[in-house]
Amino acid sequence: MGRQIDRTIQEYVPGKQVTLAHIVANPTADIYEKLGIQTPKNALGILTITPSEASIIAGDVATKSSNVELGFIDRFSGSVVVVGEVSEVEAALRQVIATLSSLLDFDVPEITRT
Repeated sequence: MGRQIDRTIQEYVPGKQVTLAHIVANPTADIYEKLGIQTPKNALGILTITPSEASIIAGDVATKSSNVELGFIDRFSGSVVVVGEVSEVEAALRQVIATLSSLLDFDVPEITRT
């Protein structure tokens, strides 16, 4: 008979996590244009979250905790972009990270910055 072949099936099972939390200070005008953001400020805050529905929570927390506006939110991909002054964006991202971590037990990254 033939040689037996072992096969492995891999599945991606997303956990509760923020995979990216990044601040872009002083982005160029073309970034705002490509994102369709009408009111540019001094900084963008970018988050990627799984499960993606938690992006709605992140947007709510960000806008209630700091003087930022939502530049983009996608509940299907888990992407959130907030717009504001650098200190406001940083405060919003810190609060989102803290809330998702403590309230919903998410794994969270360090906030990075360029």
